[in-house]
Amino acid sequence: MTAAPPLRLGPRPLALHLLTAYGTWLSSRAALPLLKSGSLPWRLEFAVAAKRLQGKLAEVELDDILGALDAELSARADAFLAGLTRYRRHPYRRAASDPPVLWQDGTTRVLDYGAAGDPPVLLVPSLVNRAYILDLTPEKSLVRFLAAQGLRPLLVDWGSPGALERGFTLTDYIAGRLDAAAVAAADAAGAKLAVVGYCMGGLLALALAARQPRLVRALALLATPWRFHAERAGQARLLGAFAEPFAVAFAALGVVPVDVLQALFAALDPLLALRKFTRFAALPQDSAAATGFVALEDWLNDGIPLALPVARECLGDWYGADTPGRGLWRVAGMPVQAERVTQPSLVVVPAQDRIVPPATAAALWTMLPAAERLQPPLGHIGMMVGGEAPREVWQPLARWLRRYGASSRSVHPMGSKKRRRGLSKENGRNASWQRRDLQ
Repeated sequence: MTAAPPLRLGPRPLALHLLTAYGTWLSSRAALPLLKSGSLPWRLEFAVAAKRLQGKLAEVELDDILGALDAELSARADAFLAGLTRYRRHPYRRAASDPPVLWQDGTTRVLDYGAAGDPPVLLVPSLVNRAYILDLTPEKSLVRFLAAQGLRPLLVDWGSPGALERGFTLTDYIAGRLDAAAVAAADAAGAKLAVVGYCMGGLLALALAARQPRLVRALALLATPWRFHAERAGQARLLGAFAEPFAVAFAALGVVPVDVLQALFAALDPLLALRKFTRFAALPQDSAAATGFVALEDWLNDGIPLALPVARECLGDWYGADTPGRGLWRVAGMPVQAERVTQPSLVVVPAQDRIVPPATAAALWTMLPAAERLQPPLGHIGMMVGGEAPREVWQPLARWLRRYGASSRSVHPMGSKKRRRGLSKENGRNASWQRRDLQ
């Protein structure tokens, strides 16, 4: 008899999601008498609807309304808890196996999804989520799709910080690990790289392109924030205010724990878990939709703690001080300025992104000298694994990579001065590109 798999711990942090849901329901009950009397203030745009609601409530006894409300709240609680329970018990487990490891240093690896001889594409994900969002399932895998299009995807897998990585700064990850990974990838492929960065990984990828133009032929940035104060600046500064308290609170650990990071993401949309697990409860549990939901939730809950020095830089410098958008971000002492990155570039700005406000990412299109822009009508994660992702993002990205990422030119990262001068001239020619939207 096969033992049932252990219950999942998520969604993380579970206590926060439960408290938020029940707090919302209890507030509805507490507010009802105030709604009926008209003493609860409403935002101006809701004034007409509020007046209409107050008139309907006046026709019904308060006890009758409370009874109906309690029944509705009970039904909603049952549906939410059913969704949570079914998720925690669902039989799906990710079975995808990792491809060969091209290069490794510490907990950082480069996974080779392609064939030797195909144009190399180095994919750089975020430091705070597992890299397999780009290879979630066989049917929802950007890297396997790119490989089928005749490209050679090389996926950077940062791994969870070990004893060494817990002391890492962004400079350690970029000038140390990412530079070395790019050199190894270019040497193995014998060609310059197209580099694709997703979310936070886009900032790391842009820094790589700025620091190592001889290695990077083209640069695609997917949902990558840059001007952190271009939209929802107050929210960004609030996140920045956590930098120093986190430095004190988690000094002994050396990392910001996963549940703390998940709580920050949950604050962007506090009722998201309530809505999506309620919907999940209504799905047939053996359906493809239910399995896809579980696969994505497993990835969301399989986070990576963030090295404390990196967390201080990301929160304090990026969100708090907007150093990238102001041209003040430095890696190994070198300014990382988008306007100096002259390789052909693609900026993908999902229109429904709640994690990276579109204006913060769209700024890169105006700053990169050789940029095209793609604006899919998708969200931050939907652009990677949603039902419309292949048509709206994967296919245009593959076409763009085949156009600008293919190169038969051999690369010798430590080659002659003459060769380095030639590559510099080639990058300079890229600056004549006409900025436009990708069709």
